Formats: sequence, C-alpha cells, structure tokens
Amino acid sequence: MKKYIILFLGFAICLSGVAVSADTVEIYSPSMDRTLYASVVVPASYDDHEEPLPVIYLLHGAAGDHTSWLEETPEQGLIQRLSDAYQIIFVLPDGDPFSFYIDSPWNPESQFETHIIREVIPFIDDHYRTIADKTRRAITGLSMGGHGALYLSARNPELFAAAGSMSGAVDIDVEGWDIPEENIRGFLARMGQALGQEDLEEDFLSEHSVTNLVDQMKENGIPLIIDCGIDDFLLDANRELNSRLLEAGVPHDYIERPGAHTWEYWGNALPYHVLFISKVFRSSSE
Repeated sequence: MKKYIILFLGFAICLSGVAVSADTVEIYSPSMDRTLYASVVVPASYDDHEEPLPVIYLLHGAAGDHTSWLEETPEQGLIQRLSDAYQIIFVLPDGDPFSFYIDSPWNPESQFETHIIREVIPFIDDHYRTIADKTRRAITGLSMGGHGALYLSARNPELFAAAGSMSGAVDIDVEGWDIPEENIRGFLARMGQALGQEDLEEDFLSEHSVTNLVDQMKENGIPLIIDCGIDDFLLDANRELNSRLLEAGVPHDYIERPGAHTWEYWGNALPYHVLFISKVFRSSSE
C-alpha cells in the first residue's frame, strides 16, 4: 500500500483468512492545536488501479477511538471485507471518548465538528485517491458516532450524499436515557469533563441533539438510514426521532431488529448501512 510521509504507522494482519491492511495516520488539528489519529482501510486492489474511490466515514462510540471498528467487531476483518466488496475507502477518525462530535464552546481542545469537517475530510482527499465530491462521500457510526454522523451531515449537507446511525445517541440529554441513575450521573460527568463544562444545561443538550435537527434534515434531503436494537437503552430516543421524521415528511429508512447496545448488533448492522450507502452512490451517477 502506498505510504505518505504523514502516515506514521501501517499494519497488516490476517484474521480468519481475511487480510486486513489499515493505515494509521496522524492528522494535525489547527482548531485544537494537537495531533489526532485516524485509521484508513482501502480495498486490497487499491494499488493496482488508478481510478478514484468513494469514501465512508465511520465514527466510533463513547469511550472508543479510531481503532474500535477494526478491533471490536465479532467478524474480524469486517471493514476490509466491505471495502473489497464495494470498492470503498473507509475512514475511521478519532472523536475522543466523549466529544459527541460537536464543537465545545468551553474547551478549545474539543472541536470535533471542525476537526472532522474542516481537517479530516480535506486531509483524506489530499492524501488518498478519493472522489472528492459529496456524491461519493457518506458518514455513519454507532452510539455517540451515530449521533455524530447525523449531526454532522445535518449541519454540513454540502459534504455528504448519505448518512446513517446505528444505536445512535440521537438525544444527548442523558437524563432521558433508560439507564440507572448512577450511570446517568457518571455519563454526564464524563461528557461535561470532555466539553469543559461541569454542569451541562438542558438548553445546550437540546440544541445539539439530533432529534431537534429534523427541520434541517428535511431541508437538506440527504438519504438517511437509522436503526436500533429492540433491547437497546436508546430505543425510545430513536423511536422519537423516527416519529419526528415521519411527521415532518422526511424520507428515511428506519429499522428495529433484535439486539442490544453491543458489538454483535453493530457488526450485523454495518453491512446494511454500506449496502444502503452504495445504492445512494450509484443512484447519484445515473
């Protein structure tokens, strides 16, 4: 695989007969004045062809990082298999453990909307053979990353052809989640620490929740795929988002299937998202 000076590490392993090749890249963030990582998976045939390829940005959940999708799925080598099957580049950026992919008004080192939109995407387009156009760029993710994918696409529709969410934390007001009270307090504390504000007010959480961006989604018209397991503690929030989208007349795919907030569920959900996105890519070229 072709390497660049800014790529500091590449690794290749063989798991269950699947050759997995991923670049780990260092991306300097001027907005945060620090360097973050991203993992990049390209088709095995990447070096054998010259044509540019579409890109899917795949976001991790809370407490995760850029390696989570590579290391945690039950099917080892899942990302590589999908990359090979669809001839798509996957980019797995780092979103810090509890950033929720928003720009914090309090912590200058937590500017993750700016980082993904203004720093990661241009970096990838500059250093990989991508189709640098919204018609061949999509974004999805799990849990916190599901929120991030819908949030970023709603606010930056000029960059994405499609967006998705798996078990998405689509309402970041944690007090409405179906989890024990002590877990709510702990999660709010970790989110507040990441964003640099000890007491996160309800107005702030509401303003930055995907459930309150339905009007923007309707105006943007970006195809959406949203799913959640029937045993997931975020199911009610996802049902509420689905209801609001239906009420507003926003076309979208909404799926509930057996499962909880687990890697077994997300490993099963991702191929459906990639199939959905690939159809959007094809339709935009017809």
